[in-house]
Amino acid sequence: MRKTSARRKTVLAWSGGKDSALALYELQKDKTVEVVGLLTTITKDYDRVSMHGLRRALLEQQAEALGLPVEIVSISKAASNKEYDNSMRRVNERYKTAGIKALAFGDLFLEDIRKYREKNLAEVGLTGLFPLWKKDTVELASRFIELGFKAVTTCVDSQALGREFVGREFDAGFLRDLPPGIDPCGEKGEFHTFVHEGPVLSKKIRFKKGDIVLRENRFWYCDLLPV
Repeated sequence: MRKTSARRKTVLAWSGGKDSALALYELQKDKTVEVVGLLTTITKDYDRVSMHGLRRALLEQQAEALGLPVEIVSISKAASNKEYDNSMRRVNERYKTAGIKALAFGDLFLEDIRKYREKNLAEVGLTGLFPLWKKDTVELASRFIELGFKAVTTCVDSQALGREFVGREFDAGFLRDLPPGIDPCGEKGEFHTFVHEGPVLSKKIRFKKGDIVLRENRFWYCDLLPV
């Protein structure tokens, strides 16, 4: 009998949002890949997921419901690109030593971001996986909802969307209300989400909505509180 090749041990860059959740859903169907962990960047000044503004406690509940360990890389709120790159390189080197073969990302179509990731990974002998790459974002947003995922917006860029879009469920109504030119998956940074239910989660993540605040005179955040 021909021996089957071992699956590639892979760590998924996890933001807590819809793109990383859908990327995990796709990776779990891939018989050549074994997702063994999550990697998340936390802004240590706030103890929250960078850009998404998600509390660490909710991130940890997600990881528990996913059945995967989460590795946290802490960076300062004013971190330079060099500080970020050095922190990630140390983690990637350790992954390589531990037998990890690839890091996966939920990126959709930003070529410069993909090239940046692949370059940094190649320097330590790792591969980048992009299971959602170049998929139509209109279809992808609808598929996310059809699969039974549920998410709420945690952050919106006020230069793209109004305050009324933060703290909303990411559903068909949300997509209908998006102004022209806004990517339905928020790939250009228009908004970020928190996934609290779906096929990759063993249980619902319970939370309640807190204050809505404007930070950096630009980003609207809706605080989500663990219940």
